[in-house]
Amino acid sequence: MGSLRRPPIGAGQNGRVRQTVTSARRIVVKVGSSSLTTAAGGLDPDRLNALVTALVAGGAKQVILVSSGAIAAGLAPLGLPRRPRDLATQQASASVGQGLLMHAYTAAFGAHGRTVGQVLLTVDDLTRRSHYRNARRTLQRLLDLGVVPIVNENDTVATDEIRFGDNDRLAALVAALVEAELLVLLSDVDALYTGDPRDPASRRVELVRGEDDLAGITIGAAGKAGVGTGGMVTKVEAARIANGAGIPVVLTAAPRAAEALRGEEVGTLFTPHPVRASARLFWLAHATAARGRLHLDAGAVAAVVERRKSLLPAGITAVDGAFAAGDPVDLVDGTGHPVARGLVNYDALELPGLLGRSTVELAATLGPGYEREVVHRDDLVILK
Repeated sequence: MGSLRRPPIGAGQNGRVRQTVTSARRIVVKVGSSSLTTAAGGLDPDRLNALVTALVAGGAKQVILVSSGAIAAGLAPLGLPRRPRDLATQQASASVGQGLLMHAYTAAFGAHGRTVGQVLLTVDDLTRRSHYRNARRTLQRLLDLGVVPIVNENDTVATDEIRFGDNDRLAALVAALVEAELLVLLSDVDALYTGDPRDPASRRVELVRGEDDLAGITIGAAGKAGVGTGGMVTKVEAARIANGAGIPVVLTAAPRAAEALRGEEVGTLFTPHPVRASARLFWLAHATAARGRLHLDAGAVAAVVERRKSLLPAGITAVDGAFAAGDPVDLVDGTGHPVARGLVNYDALELPGLLGRSTVELAATLGPGYEREVVHRDDLVILK
């Protein structure tokens, strides 16, 4: 962990910005596996109790805790020396560890007179609009009842989440889902640094106001503890997602949670975008999984990205995937890079016969129902 005595980037510029932290009434806090467990696996009760004490110190604040640690907590009881690589053993470890994790949280919050509730989510719960609304209602009702929701990925049945998952992204999506006023990402590193935190030449980045403040910064992958799946990359991406929803983000180490929630200038503060994305477009960009890909020619890319036009059949060169009308699809350029995501008006079987043809021609030969966009501009979001 790097020393805070080194001059931070942005020092002295964010005192009043930190007021957004202390004024937040609804907070999502994410804690990683390495901050709750020993390197050998198994929960560390001192770390967990210290975290809970910090979270309840805010009194009237509503807190949603997104907690990793189920797989890591199951390692020691199963006699596993390290995080397993195969999916079945990961799921078994999560099955054992999730109960231990919730038992520990129930006892720790209960000592402060607080009730907790378990909410297990998969990506599907946040990518399908109907599931998304159900998750929102559940979390809202728990908060109304004074319960602290403990959210985690449903690792016992999930697949992609375990292999590629990161609860940092989940926390950002949950923060947007419940319209939180602050997201706190807790890790085993106390801030974002300009390089490796162990390098004396690296400096703490105190304030990130946009992409320009990240230029030239080396962002690392998962830490040395070996029990988690994330890293600084996933935390910075989660901050981008939350900032796009108008939510400030504080990134710091779990032992500094109390200081961060008091608004002290610890860690790194990511300030939200001045223009908040609409809830619908935010959902489309960050909480959906593309069911297919539409390959665009250069003219269509320019029309969609630069001129914010609808996508027409004439600009599509190829179609990948199996999707139905209304599904989200990625719009990709000539190199295969996604430039936008939108809700498609045709299914995958019908679309190939329309490619390269104008809507006027299609209407004349197939009927007026075909004089429509493949993706309307109101159902389309540009991907950065």
